[in-house]
Amino acid sequence: MFKMTPNVLRNLFFPKATRRYPLEVRAPFENVRGALMNDIEKCTFCSACALKCPSQCIAVDKKAATWSYDPFACVFCGICVEICPAESLHQKPEYRLPVAQRESILLKGEPGQKIEKSS
Repeated sequence: MFKMTPNVLRNLFFPKATRRYPLEVRAPFENVRGALMNDIEKCTFCSACALKCPSQCIAVDKKAATWSYDPFACVFCGICVEICPAESLHQKPEYRLPVAQRESILLKGEPGQKIEKSS
C-alpha cells in the first residue's frame, strides 16, 4: 500500500499524462509518414508499388487501369512512395483518422498512360 502512495499523490496533483484521442489530437511529429495518397493521373499502373509493398496492401490491374489500397493492412513504411517511377504516390504528413468500418480505396485511371520525365 505504501509503495503506491507516491503514484496516487502524483496522479492527484499533477496534470494527466494521457489525452482523450480523438477529441484531443496532438500535432504530428516532423517527417511523419501518414496516409498514402495516389495521384491517379500520374500513375502508369506499372505494379512496382504492389510488388515492393511488404504488407501487400496495394493491388494494381494494368488492363483495367485500377489501383486499390487497403489502409488497414498498410504499415506506412513508405517503400511504395520511394519505388514509384511516376512519382504518383505520396504520404500525407498527418495520421489516418479512426473509422467505424473497414474500407478500401479503389482508384480508376486511363489505361496506357506513359511516364512524363520532368527535368
